[in-house]
Amino acid sequence: MTIINLFWSFFQIGMFSIGGGMAAIPLIQNQVVELHHWLTLTEFTDLITIAEMTPGPIAVNSATFVGSRIAGIPGALIATLGCILPSYVIVLSLAWVYFKCKELTIIQGVLSGLRPAVVALIASAGLSIFILAVWGESGFSINPQSINYIAVLLFGSALFVLRRWRCNPIFVMLGSGVVGGIIYLLI
Repeated sequence: MTIINLFWSFFQIGMFSIGGGMAAIPLIQNQVVELHHWLTLTEFTDLITIAEMTPGPIAVNSATFVGSRIAGIPGALIATLGCILPSYVIVLSLAWVYFKCKELTIIQGVLSGLRPAVVALIASAGLSIFILAVWGESGFSINPQSINYIAVLLFGSALFVLRRWRCNPIFVMLGSGVVGGIIYLLI
C-alpha cells in the first residue's frame, strides 16, 4: 500500500506542478509533510536544499529521495516514475497540439494566463521556506526573540549579492553554507 501511496502522491505532483521545480515545492510539501507525514517540515526544507544542489529537477530528486526513505529502491523507482509519467504524457500531447494550433489566440491566452499562477506558486514556496528559516517550525511571530537573526543576515547578504553583482546562484549558496556553518560552529 505504501508503494501505491508513493506512486499516487508523486503522480499528482507530476500532474499539477505546472511551471517547473520551484512551482512544485508547495505540492511536494502538501503531500510529503502535511498529508502523509513522511517528513517533518525541517526534513522537508533539508530535502529541498539537497534537491536544489543535486543535478536534475527538484520534483524528481524529491521523489527519488522520499521513495528511497519510505520503501527503499523500489520506492525510489515507483515515486520517480509517478513523478515523471504525467509530464511525459502531457508534453507529448501538448507538443502535438501546439504544433498543430500554435497560431490560435486561445492557445496564446492560456499560456499568458498560466504565467501569474506560476509566479504565485513560486512566491508561496519561497515565503514558506523564508518563514521556516527566520522563525523556525513554530511559524511567524511578532516576538523579536523568536527571530533567527543569523538567517536574516545570510538571506539579506545573499539577496544583495545576487541582485547587485548577478553572481552564480550556486556560488552564493555555497558561500552562504560555508559562512552559516562557520557562524553556527562558533556559537
